[in-house]
Amino acid sequence: MSRKILILLTGVIFCFVFIFYSTEKIYAQEEPDIKSRLRVPDANSVQIITLTDGSKIIGRIVNIGENDIEFKSDIGVMTIPVLKIVDIKEVPASSIKKGAYWFPNPNTTRLYFAPTGRMLKKGEGYFADYYIFFPMAAYGITENISIGGGFSIFPFIDFGQQIFYLTPKVGLKAGESLNLAAGALLVKIPDFDGGYSPLVGIFYGVATFGKENLSFTAGFGYGFEGGDFASRPMIMLGGEARLTRRLSFVTENWIFPGVDYISRLSLYRFCF
Repeated sequence: MSRKILILLTGVIFCFVFIFYSTEKIYAQEEPDIKSRLRVPDANSVQIITLTDGSKIIGRIVNIGENDIEFKSDIGVMTIPVLKIVDIKEVPASSIKKGAYWFPNPNTTRLYFAPTGRMLKKGEGYFADYYIFFPMAAYGITENISIGGGFSIFPFIDFGQQIFYLTPKVGLKAGESLNLAAGALLVKIPDFDGGYSPLVGIFYGVATFGKENLSFTAGFGYGFEGGDFASRPMIMLGGEARLTRRLSFVTENWIFPGVDYISRLSLYRFCF
């Protein structure tokens, strides 16, 4: 097997291993007995009940009996046998909009290219792929520390001549609507003469203001090459507005030192 084919297979295997591990972790958790999960929620929460016929009902349990429950929804109070309940999920009341459940925003830790001030939770992770050839994975080590990285998978190029990148990040929640973070993008680029050029990248700080579905992010960073740092920082201003349950508008605006124009990236992102 040639080294070029081996490189492609390595990238594909990396993707499948990450996806399989994440899926296995989800399904390996033993689902507790439904009856033990029944409770009357507080005023700030609602419940979504899934029945054996696949239908879902949004409301609140108001009374728990031996074999059934009383469940209050928009159409009134109904009695539901426990045996007909397949699943029950408790969510914040604010996540119900016009009678529909808006699942948590899955992309709060980044805009498109740029990071936000928010952090992955401990044990959370994601896989992303930029322009096909730049896969990466990230993982929350603790509530305040995460690590990400990957390598390019350009075809017909030896593994030793691929681009490697690492993205460590630390952060904290500074207030109800304020998150702060600092991190780096470290990139190792081959010089195609049998070695590597000096390490390049960016050290940055970033702050995100707002709620999960409507936020503004501002950050700055100093680029470097080897031991030489830029004399002035680059600045990023961006934000996200969730327009519907599955559609968000994302914008990034970059100001680079010594450049007279703003590099702007605006797009719509689908949430699944």
